[in-house]
Amino acid sequence: MNRTGVTIAGLDFAMCLARQQRLRDALCYLNLDLALLAAPGHVHYLTAYWHRTILKRVVLVQRDGPTVLLVPLAPTAAPAADEIIEFESNKYATLVDDQLSVALGMIAARLAKHIRIGTDNGIRPGILEGKQLVDLEPTMLALRRHKDSDEVNLLRQATHASEAAYGWLRENLCEGIDEVELFAGIQAACCRYAGEILGECGNDFQVNSPSGNPRRRPAGKGEIGVFDLSTVLRGYSSDMCRSFVVDGEPSSVQHDAHQRIMEVFDFVETSARAGASCKELFHSAQQRLDGYRGWQFQHHLGHGIGLFAHEAPRLNPYYDDRLEVGDVFTVEPGLYSPELRAGLRIEQIYHVTETGLQRLTNFPTDLARADHL
Repeated sequence: MNRTGVTIAGLDFAMCLARQQRLRDALCYLNLDLALLAAPGHVHYLTAYWHRTILKRVVLVQRDGPTVLLVPLAPTAAPAADEIIEFESNKYATLVDDQLSVALGMIAARLAKHIRIGTDNGIRPGILEGKQLVDLEPTMLALRRHKDSDEVNLLRQATHASEAAYGWLRENLCEGIDEVELFAGIQAACCRYAGEILGECGNDFQVNSPSGNPRRRPAGKGEIGVFDLSTVLRGYSSDMCRSFVVDGEPSSVQHDAHQRIMEVFDFVETSARAGASCKELFHSAQQRLDGYRGWQFQHHLGHGIGLFAHEAPRLNPYYDDRLEVGDVFTVEPGLYSPELRAGLRIEQIYHVTETGLQRLTNFPTDLARADHL
């Protein structure tokens, strides 16, 4: 338990075993004896083992054999693996140059009789001499799309960390504060909530701008700050956005834009279900937003999230995805114009269930700072 009184629940042991079995079923279909995965997210997804990403780790999932986990440090909690092998990742506290080769050397005899081995993008080409490496990335993406309840819970906890940062933002966003100070406060609030090292914490941190990295620029009264936070917790990337007016109430045009954007959420929540066309959802939102009062809607409507910031389903005119049960996806309508100082965007997260959508985000969508509500 951390200082906030929050205990971060990790991935579930039994659900990791179920994910391993789904991978084994895929190996049968692909006529492969084993999968060798070294992307940190995939190892975590299958075994619940998580550590700093500068330290390598490998999981060997055999179609008709045990799951073997190779790690640089002994796990503090039992991972979902039949066998755990520690390898030397450092010498007298200096990291080994090629940890992956050291790890794979520990199982060289087990790999010797296999020619075709399924791998992910954590295994670099040429590291397994004489082997035919079969790309399992498409398979892993397909398996990962359906989020199990433990994954949804981890995404929800990452979202709570972002919401803690929005609470800090609403109290501290004022005329004269610069974007780098705001960014530092956001990171601190997320870490305080989670009580552990996090990955990236977002995409957009600018005031009077639709998006971008923080600058040494002071916030001006009446401008809108667009804060798109994607807190990454143990490899799982949440994604939500809130927009706040600096030091005051929104202007009439800002208020109108905000109302128009919120109408899109009403539409999505009443019409989006498993089987719905993501392209059609995008076009319906585009018709409601783009060109309204001469303002622009200039990006996708949303996307799936999980072990990568943008996954299927993609609410985008360039893709033909349909919503599926188990999807976790975002909806992020926005309107942009210099008249709006310079625009605003709101982003919510939804989980697709058998009965409809469950919203995972709860932080208020008001544009005003806390002391102006």
